[in-house]
Amino acid sequence: MSERLSATPAGVTLCPLDAIADGAARNFVLEMRAGRFHGFVVRAGTSVHGYVDRCPHAGLPLARTLDDYLTPDASLIACGWHGALFEVASGACVGGPCVGRSLTPWPVTVQDGRIVTA
Repeated sequence: MSERLSATPAGVTLCPLDAIADGAARNFVLEMRAGRFHGFVVRAGTSVHGYVDRCPHAGLPLARTLDDYLTPDASLIACGWHGALFEVASGACVGGPCVGRSLTPWPVTVQDGRIVTA
């Protein structure tokens, strides 16, 4: 069993920006020599926000269904297990069992129309 990582190297191309609809999120799993990384990216216009896919409350992945990271109105990130709510831009928990804690950021950026790890 490979170790679950909490960071990735910079410069890894994930996908074209338009592969994620504006106001939607997508899961990414990267297999590296040191282990496997689980993260997700939320698109907000031409900006992207990346986070390690692990809730600070129970350590579980946030989505119960693939790519289902956002509230119905896409204004917040939601943990499908215990209802924690997080701001998209900062990852700060604003509701639920881990208020005052935050998601672990995963640095990502947009370069030449592609989402890339930073």
